Amino acid sequence: MISTIQTVLNSEIPLTNAIGIKVDEYTGNAIKISAPLENNINHKNTAFGGSLYSVSVLAGWSLIYALLKENNLQGHIVIQESNIQYLNPVTGKIVAESQFMDELQINRFLKQYERKGIARIKLSSIIKQGAKNAVVFNGSYVVHL
Repeated sequence: MISTIQTVLNSEIPLTNAIGIKVDEYTGNAIKISAPLENNINHKNTAFGGSLYSVSVLAGWSLIYALLKENNLQGHIVIQESNIQYLNPVTGKIVAESQFMDELQINRFLKQYERKGIARIKLSSIIKQGAKNAVVFNGSYVVHL
């Protein structure tokens, strides 16, 4: 699944090539994606805020993409609403992790999508700097036919 997600990111979202997005891990209910600092550095030698946002939103997007693929579903995934907190600077590799809350969240989302052809799901992504949260992203995604 990791190579499938990587391929779709690189082919359908060209920005992922420029910032160096790599799918590092996928467990079925969580995903980790990363990008090198070198491609995303700002004038303070830390990760650029726009890159942090992009990696965060794409972690959630990728998790939803994998869920659809594993359930033989197709659809357009868009971010509807989001907020982000930049808590600490990121001075190394950017690694965002996103996960589903629980099986109930997944099942509700899939049932609604199969029934109506449109569904919403809220996901968070976390980027850490050492043991501390550096970025906390919350997004509401919509999937539609």
